[in-house]
Amino acid sequence: MSADLIRIVSRDSPMALAQVERVRAELATLHPDTRTEVVPVRTTGDKWMGDLSAVEGKGAFTKEVDAALLAGEADLAVHCVKDIPADRPLPVGTAFAAFLRRDDIRDALIHPGGLCLDELPAGTRIGTSSVRRAAQLAASHPHLLCVPVRGNANRRLEKLAAGEADALLLAASGLERIGRPDVITEILSPEVMCPPIGAGVLALQCREGDTGLIDAVSGLGDPAAHRETTAERMFLHVLQGHCNSPIAGYAQVERNGDLSLRAKVFTPDGKTVLNAHEWAGALDPATLGTSVAVSLLRQGARELIDGIAH
Repeated sequence: MSADLIRIVSRDSPMALAQVERVRAELATLHPDTRTEVVPVRTTGDKWMGDLSAVEGKGAFTKEVDAALLAGEADLAVHCVKDIPADRPLPVGTAFAAFLRRDDIRDALIHPGGLCLDELPAGTRIGTSSVRRAAQLAASHPHLLCVPVRGNANRRLEKLAAGEADALLLAASGLERIGRPDVITEILSPEVMCPPIGAGVLALQCREGDTGLIDAVSGLGDPAAHRETTAERMFLHVLQGHCNSPIAGYAQVERNGDLSLRAKVFTPDGKTVLNAHEWAGALDPATLGTSVAVSLLRQGARELIDGIAH
C-alpha cells in the first residue's frame, strides 16, 4: 500500500458495495489526502444458491476477499462481522484493524399486505434461509411456514414480488444500506427475534504487517462496537458453532459502560431453547463471551450443536 492510496476489497453485491462507500466516506473525512479505490470480488457464497453448508458455510462469503488481501491485490477488506466464521481464527497474516459504529441489529419483516408478524395467518410462507430465524419462528409462531430464499436483499425482494414467498425476514440495517427501508412492515425487537452474532457491525481487516494502514484506519473504530463484537465472537468461538447451528445473541454496552451479553441456542425445530444472560460490568469482553458460552454448554449446548448435520 502506498500512503496515499488504499485499495479496498469487498463482495460485489449492492449491499457490500454500499458498505464500502460508508468506509470510503469516513476515511475521506479522517484522511482527506488519501485516495481509495474499490476491488470488487464475486464470492463462492454469492455464486452458490444452494445450502451454504455445502460450500463450507459462512466462509463462503469471505474466502475470496481474504485471498485478494493476502495476495497483495488489495490493502483493506470490508466484511459484515456476522459473515466471518468465529469457530476458526482469521486467516494467518491478517488482523482486524477496526470495528465501525454498530448499525441496527434487528430483523425486519416485509409483508406486501402490511401485516405484522403476530397478524400473519397460519400457513404464511416466510422467505428466509437463516436457521437462526427459522428456529425462532418455529418456537414462537409454529403456524407459519419457512421457505428457503437466498441471494442478496434486492434479489430476495424480487423473489417476494414473484410470489416465491408471502413475506420476508431481512436485516433492518441491510435494507437501510441499500436504500430500501420503505419496504419494512415491522421491525422486530431482539426479544422477538434474537439477532445473529456480529449483527450490524462492519469489520475492517488488513494484513498484520501493514502497521501504517492499521494506524490510518483504526481511527474509524468504535470502542463500544469493539467491546460488543469481541464478547460475541469469543462466545461463538468457545461454542464452536457452525453455519447450521441456530445460535443467536448480542452484547450491549450500557450508558454507564457496563457490558452484558444475552445468547440463545436452539434446536432447528425450535422445541428446545437454551438461554443465558450475563453482565461483565466494565470487565474484559472476551471473558464475558467465554462465561456465557460455558453457561450454555452447562445446559447441553454441545450435544445440541453436534447433533445438527453440517
